[in-house]
Amino acid sequence: MKDFNKVIKYATIDIGSNAIRLLISNIYINNSEHFSTKNSLVRVPIRLGQDAFKNGKISKKNIQRLLDSMKSFKLLMKVHDVNKYLAYATSALRSSSNGKKIIDLVEKKCNIKIEIISGQKEAKLITNNPSFSTKSKTFCFIDVGGGSTELTLINNNKIINSKSFKIGGVRLINNLVNKSTWDKFENWILNNLSNKKNIEVVALGGNINKIFKLSGNKIGKPLSIKLIDSTINDLEKMSFFNKMVTLKLNPDRVDVIVPAGKIYQFVLNKLDVKEITVPKIGLADGMVHELINEL
Repeated sequence: MKDFNKVIKYATIDIGSNAIRLLISNIYINNSEHFSTKNSLVRVPIRLGQDAFKNGKISKKNIQRLLDSMKSFKLLMKVHDVNKYLAYATSALRSSSNGKKIIDLVEKKCNIKIEIISGQKEAKLITNNPSFSTKSKTFCFIDVGGGSTELTLINNNKIINSKSFKIGGVRLINNLVNKSTWDKFENWILNNLSNKKNIEVVALGGNINKIFKLSGNKIGKPLSIKLIDSTINDLEKMSFFNKMVTLKLNPDRVDVIVPAGKIYQFVLNKLDVKEITVPKIGLADGMVHELINEL
């Protein structure tokens, strides 16, 4: 590795439907070359989607929790001497009637600018990662969040097709995904993905990362569909208490991991694949590369 002549820190804030995350990254600069490593990650379980998808807006209680989190993130960025940051909000604030008022309030109270991004931009950021070379393969990225699922088909490092659906773990536990939405989801998969040969499927999101870990699969190895099915089946049989105490799952993960897992199963069954890749990257990682590209 070449010697680097400068190191700076960037921060990315992902305001999701089930949790919000602050990722602080080290950016190593060697003339025109750059690379990054993770410095620290803070995850706060504010379930904004619970409000947004059931009531159409974020409650006063969760607005205050969001403000408190943003103030703490601001302080953490200060003590880390962060050079630059990005803050993006996804499905929950997209769906909230008071989403615009909230981001204005965060900017006023915390001096943090938030942008509410589309599902298409979310998919592009997540899949635009240097760790993937799509020149020789066709990739299907599946990203399941609390409020939405993004399906993206990439070949030759270009997005061929991408679609965001209002299907996610938080929506499912609140019975907010109707048959019509599932039908549209299935039809898009059948029309755009099932006829593609030699697709490598890449699964993204906190829940599939946790399923991967619980499955006992070796790090760096593909995860078989058989192992996904058996892990989800075992989780379904366990009580909430055992999931939290025995498996050490966070309380906000316990109720969404199986519903989110079933979304992955739904897609994988339609694609008829035998194994998938789980790289443990997300929106915050894609945002880091967006910042690096501005250097």
